This record gives sequence, C-alpha cells and structure tokens, in this order.
Amino acid sequence: MKAPRALFPMLAGLAAAGLFLHPLPLLAQQGAQQGLPVVTSPALRGAVPLEITANGNVVAEATVAVRSRVDGQIREVHVQEGQRVTRGQVLFTLDSRMAEAQLAQQEAQLARDRALATRARADATRYASLRGEGFAATQRFEQAAADAAAADANLKATEAQMAQTRLTIDYATIRAEADGRLGALPVDAGNLVRGSEGTVLATITQTDPIQVQFSVPERWLPEIMEAMARGQPSVTARAPGDLHKPAEGKLVFVDSQVDTTSGTVSLKARFANPENQLWPGQYVNVVLVPRVEADALSVPVQAVQTGADGRFVYVVDAENHARRKAVELKRVVNGRAVLAAEIQAGDKVVIEGAQILSDGARVMERGPNNAPGGGRTAGTRPQS
Repeated sequence: MKAPRALFPMLAGLAAAGLFLHPLPLLAQQGAQQGLPVVTSPALRGAVPLEITANGNVVAEATVAVRSRVDGQIREVHVQEGQRVTRGQVLFTLDSRMAEAQLAQQEAQLARDRALATRARADATRYASLRGEGFAATQRFEQAAADAAAADANLKATEAQMAQTRLTIDYATIRAEADGRLGALPVDAGNLVRGSEGTVLATITQTDPIQVQFSVPERWLPEIMEAMARGQPSVTARAPGDLHKPAEGKLVFVDSQVDTTSGTVSLKARFANPENQLWPGQYVNVVLVPRVEADALSVPVQAVQTGADGRFVYVVDAENHARRKAVELKRVVNGRAVLAAEIQAGDKVVIEGAQILSDGARVMERGPNNAPGGGRTAGTRPQS
C-alpha cells in the first residue's frame, strides 16, 4: 500500500529537523573534548611598589605681596604681567627727587657739624692744660668738654638722618623679594602710592620648586611614618588629561594631627618645576609610594573573579584543566592585582573566558585572533 502524498512533506521536515538538531550535542561533545577557549597569562613574583592614590591641589612654595614702603609717584614700571622675575630684579621706580634734595641738605649740615665738632674738640684739649690753674679754668674746661660731646652727638644725629634719607631713596626702587612669576599689575605708572596704605603693587608666586597638598586615610599613617623615618618617600603628580610624564617629588610634610571629621591626614610634597608642569591651584592626581614590596605575587587584574564565597582565579594545570583557587586581593598596581594566594610564579591564570568555566573544566588557549589554537596551548609555558 502506498503512503499518501501528504506524508512526504512531513517526513522531509522531520528529516531536516533531525539534521539540524543532532549536531548540537555533537558540537558540545567535541567542545568538551577539545576544551573551552580561554586566554591565559602567567602569574609573576617580584618587586611591586605600594601605591597610595589621592587627589590634591598644587600650592605655591611662597607668595610675596609687593608693597611700597615710602610715599611717591610711580615713575616707571619695569616688568609686565605674568613675567617671571628673579630676586633683586627692579619692578618699579618711584619719584625720589624730594628725598634726594633732602639728602643734599643733610650733607651740607653734616659738613657744618663736622667743623663745629672739630673746633669743640680743640677747645676741650686746650682748656685741659689749664685745668689746675684755678676754679675758672676748671669750669671753662668742663664747658669745653661738654660742647665737644654735644658737637659729636649732633654729628652722629646728622649721619643717622642721612642714612634714613638714603634708605628712603633706596626704597623708591622696588625690587623682587623672591624668584617667581608675577600676577596682575593693578597700578600703572603715574599713580601715587603711599606706604601707609599698603597698596599691593604686584604679587610674586614662587613656582619652582612647588608643592602639592593632599590627604590620605588615616589607616596609611603607620606606613607613611615608617617611610619618613627611612627618608622622604617618592610622590608623583599629574593633572587629569596631561599626557606628559608625571612630575616626581618627595614627601616633605605630615600634619601633626588627624582630621577627626574626615578621618584623613594632610600631607605635602615638594616638586622641582622648571618647566611649569604644575600650576598653583591646579587639581592633580597624586600617587605616594611609601615602600616597595620586594616579593609580591601579581596577576593581570582581569584574572580576578568574584563569587559568592569571595574572590578567586582559574589556574590552568598541566593537563589543561581549569582549577579554581581562592585569592585575597591586596591592591591593584598598574593593571596588575597583587594577591595573597597559593599560586606559584609562572602558573597560568585565565584572563579571558573565565565566565564560562567551572572547576575542573578542560580548556584550550585561543590566540589574539580569537581562533582556537591560534596561540599557545594552555599547558605550555611562556618562553623567556
């Protein structure tokens, strides 16, 4: 008896379904035999710095407000806004003609006082020889001696007045009291300034060396104090987005107390800044290195997984099986996780594909092109 024609399309559909359904278990079986594709990297043991990261602000080593000590009209401004100046450089010149005229008058008075003092001393010497010839002679000698002393005092007073006037003339030339960079100049030539008013003529900000102020949690205080006892630990600072090498400096200050409101301690580091990489008031990322751990175990940070019972990594053994190992993450430095774990240097940890693994799963390393067998096999050691 022949089958109805309607059955042929149904049988063809079932055959096609069987053709597409049966290879899935076959592929899974082949995957289990060959191994799940993963990427591995060796665990390393060696020197790894202890890095304490923080955010900080750049502060000037010193800021000097330039003011006039005397009254006078500004005759000339010798610098420009934003200019870098050195200690002793002339910034402003005030009109000192009045003080110079006063000095000339005092010089004439000094010549007169010297002449009077010379004559008074001569009289005192002359009457000294007549002292013993009677009461009048003794009285004239005492008067001559007093006149000589008064003349000497007048001479010294005039000399003191001249020194003060010369100082006034010197103050009329305003110089930089520190190396640094000028800010805005609010006063132009022709303006009258008075020393009693304290008008700020310019501000000099010292930018080399420069300091960075930052705070770290108080739990790091023992490490920092031990590092300071050994010497000044190194600090690096770089502004966000700056592609240059970070500025390198030294820790120079640890605050005498912990801020109880924030639980942090304030620190300062000093940096050489000849190229003005750091700018006063700038926000920077800071890394403090109090010490270097000589024999630290580290793996790429992507190898560390987190499960219900804590952190772990998958280690590939010599038979190409993934073994789950519990680890303790101590810190992350430059993309590598520093661990406390029962792992040996050179052990291969899974850095890609760990999500599809289970303890004891067979694995096969895939290469950079994501093709199985494109790189080293999971059981081989990296060549040195």
